[in-house]
Amino acid sequence: MRTQASVLHLDLDAFFAAVEQRDKPSLRGKPVVVGGVGGRGVVATASYEARRFGVHSAMSTREARSRCPHAAYLGGRFEAYRETSRAVMGLLREVSPLVEPLSLDEAFVDLEQATEDGAPVGLEVADVTAFAQRLRARVHEVTGGLTASVGVATSKFVAKVASDLDKPDGLVVVPPGTEQELLRPMRATVIPGVGPATAERLRRAGIVTVADLEAVSLDELVRLVGRAHGTGLHDLARALDDRPVVAEREAKSVSAEGTYETDLTDRRLMEGLLTRQAGEVAARLRKHGLSGRTVSIKVRLHDFTTLSRSTTLNEPTDSTTTVARLARGLLADLDTSGGVRLLGVGVSGLADWIQDDLFGEPEPDPDDAELAELAATPPTVRARSVWVPGQDVVHDEHGAGWVWGSGRGVVTVRFETAATPPGPVRSFPIDDPALHRAENRVPDDV
Repeated sequence: MRTQASVLHLDLDAFFAAVEQRDKPSLRGKPVVVGGVGGRGVVATASYEARRFGVHSAMSTREARSRCPHAAYLGGRFEAYRETSRAVMGLLREVSPLVEPLSLDEAFVDLEQATEDGAPVGLEVADVTAFAQRLRARVHEVTGGLTASVGVATSKFVAKVASDLDKPDGLVVVPPGTEQELLRPMRATVIPGVGPATAERLRRAGIVTVADLEAVSLDELVRLVGRAHGTGLHDLARALDDRPVVAEREAKSVSAEGTYETDLTDRRLMEGLLTRQAGEVAARLRKHGLSGRTVSIKVRLHDFTTLSRSTTLNEPTDSTTTVARLARGLLADLDTSGGVRLLGVGVSGLADWIQDDLFGEPEPDPDDAELAELAATPPTVRARSVWVPGQDVVHDEHGAGWVWGSGRGVVTVRFETAATPPGPVRSFPIDDPALHRAENRVPDDV
């Protein structure tokens, strides 16, 4: 435990939805839900306007629509999210060399190494409070208007808890020595690792709050949840957390997956989809100069049973041909006759070198050309709308806009950008040659 509140946790508020509201003026102040837009989609992020209706992340899109039918349901624009995240992480790294990103929208910052205007940041409570206020203002500026909630404390655990206490656009600094006072009234689920199963096991033992957990001996916790988990709970219930802020977090795996509107039963189609996903994964590996030894697939059956299979190579690879061939081989060992809802391919055991480089690209699988063609235009995917709600588009006459919705041969577009007022809505034939994708459009000021 540190003696001063020098660990900062920053969390961008309703990040995906906030980016959409920033870039789409007509959606500002209105419910927005980002995630899968189909019947089997899952909510990734809901704006605070949508949360008032009970919509939250990890909820099925179907249930979200029933709770908030008037929300805008958007498929997501990950390049816009990445660019905004890069701007924020770059700002944080200007402040301190020790920045630990947890995801696109949150990170820890070690204030012991932080500077401002060339001078070290003061670590008294008043100093870190003023600094955090200025940092939040700078985040608002570099993101084009997004807000962030910040927690500052003597440890990563308490700082993360604090950042969630005054959302959105909040700041909570926990003075040293008051950590347990803050935690005791909270439910035990505030502690990382206390999910539904562990919470139920603790509840049966009469443990509901952090104060209840604090009163239980280490031996009793080990008996209830095992040694490793019990030791962690014992320490965190007492606000004991000495984990450092780690500047570099190496990726452990690279993966791609898809959930489908109707159950897949055609094995050839599944192989084609896996081939396409393998190509996406291999391309990402090559882009970052990585390779991997372990290839795995994830298959969710019609009854929601999820199966995983993997195989490990002697040497790492970044070859699309190799990853696709192994993925298809793993699929061959599974019974998918009842239908498949989700398919995914992943590569782990990452390295920054490729043995294949020494010997040249392996001979292509004779089936790959046919499968690649199938993967490029799978019937199940093509049956879905070409235009995804929220997608950036450009029309030759009307300019930049985004897809409001599509169906029955028509696509509806609202023509506006982050820099314009709410714009007009126009509808076009779904194959209108004047309408084009603009996947990478990001506001100029972000």
